[in-house]
Amino acid sequence: MSDSIPLIATTAFGLESLVKRELEDLGYKANVISPGWIRFEADLSGICRTNLWLRTADRVVIEINSFECKDFDTLFETTKAIAWDEWIPKDGQFVVTGRSIQSQLSSVPACQRSVKKAMVESLLKAHRTTVLPETGSLHKVEIALIKDQAWLLLDTTGPSLHKRGYRPATATAPIKETLAAAMVQLSFWNPDRPLLDPFCGTGTIPIEAALIGRNMAPGMYRDFPSADWHCIPKEIWRDARTESLDLMKQPGSERLLGTDNDDKILIAARKNATLAGVADDIHFQQREFKDLLSKREHGCLITNPPYGERMGEPEEVEQLYRSFPETLKRLPTWSHYIITSYPKFERLIQKEADRRRKLYNGRIECTYYQFHGPRPGVGIDRTPVRHDESQPEQNAPERVETADVPTAVFGGDLRKTAEQCEIFANRLTKRARHLRRWPAKRGITCFRLYERDIPEIPLVVDRYEDHLHIVEFDRPHERDLAQHADWLEQLVKTASQTLDIPTDQIFLKQKHRQSGSEQHQKVDATSYELQVQEGGLNFIVNLSDYVDTGLFLDHRQTREMVRKSASGKRVLNLFGYTGAFTVYAIDGGASSTVTVDLSRNYLSWAHRNLLVNNFPADNHQFVRADAIEFVTEMASPEEFDIAIVDPPTFSNSKRLENDWDIQRQHVELLNATLAAIKPDGMIYFSTNFRRFKLDEESIHSNSIVEISKQTVPEDYRNRRIHRCWKIRKPAP
Repeated sequence: MSDSIPLIATTAFGLESLVKRELEDLGYKANVISPGWIRFEADLSGICRTNLWLRTADRVVIEINSFECKDFDTLFETTKAIAWDEWIPKDGQFVVTGRSIQSQLSSVPACQRSVKKAMVESLLKAHRTTVLPETGSLHKVEIALIKDQAWLLLDTTGPSLHKRGYRPATATAPIKETLAAAMVQLSFWNPDRPLLDPFCGTGTIPIEAALIGRNMAPGMYRDFPSADWHCIPKEIWRDARTESLDLMKQPGSERLLGTDNDDKILIAARKNATLAGVADDIHFQQREFKDLLSKREHGCLITNPPYGERMGEPEEVEQLYRSFPETLKRLPTWSHYIITSYPKFERLIQKEADRRRKLYNGRIECTYYQFHGPRPGVGIDRTPVRHDESQPEQNAPERVETADVPTAVFGGDLRKTAEQCEIFANRLTKRARHLRRWPAKRGITCFRLYERDIPEIPLVVDRYEDHLHIVEFDRPHERDLAQHADWLEQLVKTASQTLDIPTDQIFLKQKHRQSGSEQHQKVDATSYELQVQEGGLNFIVNLSDYVDTGLFLDHRQTREMVRKSASGKRVLNLFGYTGAFTVYAIDGGASSTVTVDLSRNYLSWAHRNLLVNNFPADNHQFVRADAIEFVTEMASPEEFDIAIVDPPTFSNSKRLENDWDIQRQHVELLNATLAAIKPDGMIYFSTNFRRFKLDEESIHSNSIVEISKQTVPEDYRNRRIHRCWKIRKPAP
């Protein structure tokens, strides 16, 4: 065995530079070779030291071999030729895991079997035996096929390095230890500065900070499978652990603070700190965030507040974030480091971060916002100053800019309103000129003119024939109710004058963030209906009663795809709403359609959309039912050729037995729908949930293609208005 062993430290996306720096601090030259992979070389002691000391890596693996591989013969013969006996003894246990990404060898189980068989033949020959009992130490081998490049990796770590061994007690939404350590390392904190986590939960962030401050190896309290390998002498592991004990430091001058409003969680936090050996370094205290206060200066607030993803309702989270400026201004000399997946965080707190960094908390994409306070030694002079004109100017105390009262995103004065109206008019004029001929060429009379293009004017303006439909989205401002009403009135007048549309043909709505409500919010009962055209078809829209008009303009392209593929097909439209997809399918020659929705009103609306196009009702059914129940309870499975699935993000409608959540229930929905369509049939699946993650591995399809880019119309500035996939049922 060589003294220089090729190794790879794996990590989460976004943490590669931190792992590289940690390896270099340990004395190893490292290079990032791909997202999440950092290659380095070390001797046997390096395996032990890196497993003990790496704070932001997931595991350390041995790069046994890497080679181009496009067929099973190459995979088998190359694996067989490796001297596996250098690592695995005669009685060693060995398992093979695998993954394949954009490789010709796409069957992971087949690749695992091939590697396992090749290893068996190699070990039988090398150990001169006919039996491998596999009763000894465990060796986990991975075959990773990435773009026809094969990697044979031997795992030295076992359970991920984030499992330090000090946290048997967890909260509802714990942050990984590796991510907590990364947040501390990416801040300007050092052991001589205060550190506070006001949403500490079970204490992970302050515990990781204490371990960093004391220079304690994060893996010193856990076991590793490679510690039992015959090829790594026990004394090497012993020396590595002894080194970690010798390098420990005394606690810093500042005691770390973790607060939370749940005293039961704090009991777990104190227990975790004790198990980590840093109980004396941290003070845990029950405290509401709004009551946050500290007399210490130049500290670092590092925290993982609720996102509204795994805990906390979206409205509650938004309210919490709006309270941040008022609370954090009590810490004017502190630096604030906050991780969240909430997309409008900066808008809500009314302050732009000095730095942002994309990180992942598990599978949740987050942003790490860094707000830098003044440097230690350059604080705020709180001593009253008596102005004396006889004193030279240079003797006056230096004024230091700090994070005092936040500045509102926009103000409420008339001058500012006039300026915004002028900017708004210019933008509408430019967009109208750009789209002057485009709609007519495509048989479109409804299209988007303005989409929150200017941050200070958070409106969406859609044109329906000679009408405007304007929706205002929530955004922080300093105006009172009367001022805000005047502001909106001025913007509506501006749109009217710029586009030459009478104000009585302009409909203004306000859209609040949904939190468990029904999908389509009713706001009026005027029933102002209009018949519009799209793609040579007629549709009834209601401009007055709902936030949504009855025709989702962003799905114009998707509807066209359905029309082109519907000829002679049986089409199922789940969550059918007002039946726009159904109308397109019938126009495309669908032999029959079934439109499913829970709302009697929308089903009636959908039926009317058929009538205004002079489509016969024969062979076209409208069913009032829950979508999942409908496809699961079908008497005749595999009945449809095409299914359109465009569900709401969430709903707690009284007509539903259980609350609907697309992220939690989309796999069940899609698999049930796949069972309802014929082999080689197609699902068009879409969602406007921005943080949606499609669980492709759990869906019973071998062909899932995202078509979002092709389905967003060109009049939409927001290219992420929705996401869309074509999901095909495997042929028999």
